[in-house]
Amino acid sequence: MTDRTEVAEMNDDAGVRESEAWLDAASQEEDEVEVEEYDIVSSPNDWNFSTIVSFIESGAMKIPSFQRNYIWDRKRASKLIESLLIGLPVPQVFLYEESRNNFLVIDGQQRLLTLYFFSKGRFPKPKIRGELRKSLQRGFLDEDLLEDNDYFEPFKLSLPKSATGIPNRFNGLTYKGLKEDRTSLDLRTIRNIVVKQTSPEGNSAVFELFSRLNTGSVNLTPQEIRASLYHSDFFTKVIELNSDSTWRQIIGTQNPDPRMRDTEFLLRALSLADSSDGYSGSMANFINNYCLRAKKFTDTEAQEVLKQLSAFFSLFDDVDSPFMRTGKFSGVLFESAYAAWQSIGRPMADHQALSAAINQAKLTEEFAETLQEGSTKPLNTRKRIGLLRTYIEASV
Repeated sequence: MTDRTEVAEMNDDAGVRESEAWLDAASQEEDEVEVEEYDIVSSPNDWNFSTIVSFIESGAMKIPSFQRNYIWDRKRASKLIESLLIGLPVPQVFLYEESRNNFLVIDGQQRLLTLYFFSKGRFPKPKIRGELRKSLQRGFLDEDLLEDNDYFEPFKLSLPKSATGIPNRFNGLTYKGLKEDRTSLDLRTIRNIVVKQTSPEGNSAVFELFSRLNTGSVNLTPQEIRASLYHSDFFTKVIELNSDSTWRQIIGTQNPDPRMRDTEFLLRALSLADSSDGYSGSMANFINNYCLRAKKFTDTEAQEVLKQLSAFFSLFDDVDSPFMRTGKFSGVLFESAYAAWQSIGRPMADHQALSAAINQAKLTEEFAETLQEGSTKPLNTRKRIGLLRTYIEASV
C-alpha cells in the first residue's frame, strides 16, 4: 500500500519533471559549487515552550519563504505535544542568527509551528496552508486569521488509547484545557542550536546550511533558497519582471516555473552583465554575491538595472525567440547574449538582424564546445559571452 508520504513525494517528483520540461539540458546542469571554509559560532540553547512561542509571536523567529508548508496532521502534531508533556526528548532545532534576536529556522519548522498552533488553540486546515506562508514569514499570524474557521479549527489533542483500551488522559484537551499540566508544558525545553557566521564576511554559510539540512522530500533549488536569504525590494521586482509577457514569450511558456528556475536565469543574466570578468568559482556563489550587493541598491539603481533588462526583452517582442534549442529554452544562451549586449553598449539593433545573429551563433561548433564538460564553468561561460558579442556586434 502506498502511504500519503509516498504519494506526496511522487507528486513532488512529477512537479519537478514538469517544471524542467521547458528548459534545455545544458541549462539544467548542476552547478559545481565551490565550498568555502567558514568560521561558525554554534551555541546550544534549551528554550522552553513559552519562550519559543514568544519568539515566534514577536517575529524574532521567522519561517523562510522557501520552507515547506506546514504538513503535519493532527495525530502527528499531538504526539509531539504529548512527548513534551510526559518528559520525552524531542529532536533539536537548528536556527541561523541573522542579527541580534533575529533568527531564521533552518531545520525544525514543523515542530516549532506545532508548538505555536497548540499554544493558540488553533490547527490549520490542510487546504489553506499554502496561503499562510506570507504571514508566517513575519513570524506570527493575525488573531483575526487564527479565529477564521475557514482557515483554522480547534486544536484538540488526538491521541490513541493504550494497548489495554485505556483512554489517553490528554486526548481531546486543548492548551487551555491542560490546567495544571499547562505549567509543566510551558517549562519543557527543546534544544536549539543557534549558528552564526563570523567569517568570511556575509552569510554564505547559511546557504550551505539550508541546503544540507533540508529534510524535505524534494531538494530545494538554489533559487528557492536564494529567494529568502537575499530578499530585497530589488529581488521582489525581479520576481515581478518574471511575469512580463515578452519574457514569457522569449522562454516559450506562459506559466512561471514553480521551482523559480526562470527567475534564476534573469539573475544569472544580470550578474554576468554586471561583472562577467569577475566570474570564478561557482555560479551559485556568483549570483549570491550579486544579490547581496543588490540589497543595497537605491530605488534609482534598481529601476535602471531592470529598465535595461526590459529593453533587451523588447528587442524580441515581434520575432520568434532565438533562445530556443531543440524546442526548449536555453538559459545559458540567453544570459550570454544579454551580457554580450551590455558589454557593447546596449545597441537598439534591428530586431530581425539581432535574432538572426543569435540563431547563427548558437549553431556554431564554438557554442557547442562551451556546453561540454560543464556549461557553467567560468571559462566556458566567458567564451560563450565572447562568441555572442562577436555575432551581435556584426548585426548592428
